[in-house]
Amino acid sequence: MSAPASPDVAAPAGVAPATRRGLDPRSRILLVVLVSVVVMSPLGLRFVPAALVLAVALAAAEGAWRRVVALPIVASAMWALGWALPLWWPNAATMVVSVACAYLIRFVAAIGVGMHLVATTSPTHLSAALRSWRVPRAISVTLAVMLRFFPVVRSEAAAVLDAMRLRGLAGPAGLVRHPVLSLERFAVPMIAASLRASEDLSASAILRGLGSRRAPTSMVAPRFAAADLILLVALLALAAGTLLSPWALA
Repeated sequence: MSAPASPDVAAPAGVAPATRRGLDPRSRILLVVLVSVVVMSPLGLRFVPAALVLAVALAAAEGAWRRVVALPIVASAMWALGWALPLWWPNAATMVVSVACAYLIRFVAAIGVGMHLVATTSPTHLSAALRSWRVPRAISVTLAVMLRFFPVVRSEAAAVLDAMRLRGLAGPAGLVRHPVLSLERFAVPMIAASLRASEDLSASAILRGLGSRRAPTSMVAPRFAAADLILLVALLALAAGTLLSPWALA
């Protein structure tokens, strides 16, 4: 079976390049930076509901239905602990929880938008977008390798947890019975797997020519399209609705 063609290799003569779908990678990067800066600002709590709506809409457009359900549930739990609980049961402990949730809900909104970037942007498309911005090669290569590293670590962690379940060390019961042993059995294989994965990814990056002085040609060049215009209109509508709305988390 032949291997699929890489997006960073030029298409042969007479073969049409693959059609790009979704947002431009540069729009996703700018979106993550913009949302993170806005929600982490001193008045960022006012924009958290709009950021959560945007994160849920992006997850629905992507087809990540688990995230569509998880984001509102987590945000609602943060709201209940941070705003409703202190009004119902005012004391020092609930005030500490309220302050913590006021910051954590910002991270929920920013991470919800950032997960769309990680889930929908391949390392090759990310590299092409950063090259179009003339980003230094040291930064673009590092970010591309990191984007490949996260799925590898997730798969290795799932394999380690499966092995721990077979030995009765995973889950709350195993952690209560053998807390130190459970942490040791998880941490040591994960460190070894991460080191091995980093070496493999470094070798793969060299084979793909990421360290070459010649810029590779992308089959799907980054271009702004109708989806990016729709995103801009949605951002303006959410910002206007937030500024005109009398209700805010703050």
